[in-house]
Amino acid sequence: MKGPSPAARAAELRRLLERANHAYYVLDKPEISDAEYDRAFRELQDLETQHPELRTPDSPTHRIGAEPADKFRKHRHLVPMLSLGNAFNETELAEWEERNGRLVPEVRKAGYTLEVKIDGAAVSLTYRDGVFTVGATRGNGIEGEDVTANLRTIDDIPLRLKGRGKTWPKLMEVRGEVYFSKSRFAELNREREKAGEPPFANPRNSAAGSLRQLDSKVTRSRRLRIFCWNSPASGDSRWSRTTSSSPIWDKRTSRSRASKQFSRRSTTGPTAWW
Repeated sequence: MKGPSPAARAAELRRLLERANHAYYVLDKPEISDAEYDRAFRELQDLETQHPELRTPDSPTHRIGAEPADKFRKHRHLVPMLSLGNAFNETELAEWEERNGRLVPEVRKAGYTLEVKIDGAAVSLTYRDGVFTVGATRGNGIEGEDVTANLRTIDDIPLRLKGRGKTWPKLMEVRGEVYFSKSRFAELNREREKAGEPPFANPRNSAAGSLRQLDSKVTRSRRLRIFCWNSPASGDSRWSRTTSSSPIWDKRTSRSRASKQFSRRSTTGPTAWW
């Protein structure tokens, strides 16, 4: 009896690995052993090597990084990425509220929600039909650098959003902040000192520099995180928003699960969840 075609087998392996990742990282209920997972992952790698046209944008094999690039392409944002304003004293804060009140009068009575800002590197993620296709740095706010290959190595970023049919807009741009956790930054500097390399000065600049590596395997080794909070561009008004008090990613790996992913499965992470 003839077996499945390479395309059908690759699709089956992607589904199996996605389900295994979701069960392991999100549900914390592993369905297959590490050995079974590794065999399936390697089989998919081999199929994609033999048939490059079978490697889809949401393939789990993107998690391990791509071949080094010569340079970054430019990417124009669907909506400009504006910078945050600063207020250094009570007078400046009152002036800021006055400007808001002129634009949206009800804000004077509505009150405010305060959030601690995660200080990292701002990025824009573009999804088409629920699949992550382009990731870019802020750049000058209008145009940034295409760092898609590097962002695909961050386990927190879904390569495909959960849901079928019309669940997601055809085109959606998501904003977020790529950062180092304090514990990971301290660990990274210990690794660098042990290797005789100078320690990084601060997490913010280090996160930005890690995103701009021409070799995405270097980015992968840094183990960055992302906090997504805004979706300013979409073909569906239900998903367009200018502010948010909670992350768009509302299912993410916990600290305990995040530590597992590097001790048990160093090459891959969760393929997609929401």
